[in-house]
Amino acid sequence: MASRSHVTIRDVAALAGVSHQTVSRVINGSERVLPETKARVEAAIDELDYRPNAIAQSMAKGRSGILACIAPNLTDYTFASLINGAEIEARQLGYFLLSASAPDEDTFAALMDELITSRRTEALMVINPFADGRYTHLPPDFPVVFGGARPREDATNSVALDDEAVGVAATNHLLQLGHQEIGLITGPLAEDCSQDRCLGYETALRTAGITPQADWVIEGDWSARSGYDALMAFAQNGTIPSAIFAQNDLMAAGVLRAAHDLGLHVPTQLAVIGVDDIPMAAYLEPPLTTIRQDFLQIGREAAKLLIRSLEEPGAPRQHLRLPAELIVRQSTGAPTE
Repeated sequence: MASRSHVTIRDVAALAGVSHQTVSRVINGSERVLPETKARVEAAIDELDYRPNAIAQSMAKGRSGILACIAPNLTDYTFASLINGAEIEARQLGYFLLSASAPDEDTFAALMDELITSRRTEALMVINPFADGRYTHLPPDFPVVFGGARPREDATNSVALDDEAVGVAATNHLLQLGHQEIGLITGPLAEDCSQDRCLGYETALRTAGITPQADWVIEGDWSARSGYDALMAFAQNGTIPSAIFAQNDLMAAGVLRAAHDLGLHVPTQLAVIGVDDIPMAAYLEPPLTTIRQDFLQIGREAAKLLIRSLEEPGAPRQHLRLPAELIVRQSTGAPTE
C-alpha cells in the first residue's frame, strides 16, 4: 500500500472500484453519486488515509484558496506571533496563508502588484499599515483586514489590542502604587497604537488630577536601545521620574539596563512597566511588570474576519478591540519617600 504522502485519487478509485472522476465528485460533495457508491469511496478514503489537495480543490472551483499577509518584517516577535495565529486559523478554515515582508512603502506597493493584480491571492492581511503610506496602495473593493491596527475612515476590517485601555491600565497601576511623576517612552508617534497608548496615559493622569508634562514623554522606536537612550536622556535633563511606562517590553528592557548603569534600584528608586509580555519579560532582572496581549488571538480573529469578508462580500465591516491583562512582577513597587 502506498504511504499516506503518496496516496492519490486513483489509489482511492482502485480500492473503491470506481473511476477517479467519481471519487472527485464525492470529495466535492456532488449529489450525482449513489449512496452506496459514496459509502464505498468514503470507506476507501478512510482506509488509505487520503487527504485531498486543498489547493487543487480550490482551483477546481475557480479560487486559489490562498490568503496573503504582509508585515514590515517576519522576525519581530509581535508580527510573527500575529501571523502564526492567522495561519493556524486560516488552515483550520480551509485556506492557506502566505507571508511576505515589506520593510518600506515601495516594497509594499510592488507586492500589491505581484499578489493582487495577478490574482495570486484572494484576500490580504496587513500588519502595521500606518508606519508609512503603505495603506494608500491598497486596492479598492478587495478583501483586506488590518491586523494589530485600527482602520482609516472605516474602510476595512480590523483587529487590534485596545491600546487606549492599555495606556490607562499601565498608568493606573503606577498611580495606584503612589507614583505622581510617570515618564512615558512611546513607540514611533506616526503609528496608531503609540498614539492610542499616549491617549490612555494622558486620560489616566488627568482623571487622577495630574497634568501631563511634555518633558515626561520621549519618543522611542520599539527597540531596547531606544528605551536605554530615553532613560539616559531623562538623567541628563535631571528629570528622572519615579516610574516609567514604556510602550513595549523591549524598550522597558532597555530602561532596566539603563537604570542598572545609572545605579538606580528597580523598583524602589524607579518602577518600570512595559507592554506585550514577550517570553523574556519574566526572565529580566527584575522580572518585568507588563500588559499582556494575546497575539495569537489577534491573528486568529483577523483571519476569521478576512475569510468572512471573502465569503460574505456584503457583510458589514467589523473593528474588534481585544482586551489586555495586567501582569504584575517585581519591576514595579511604591515610590520611596
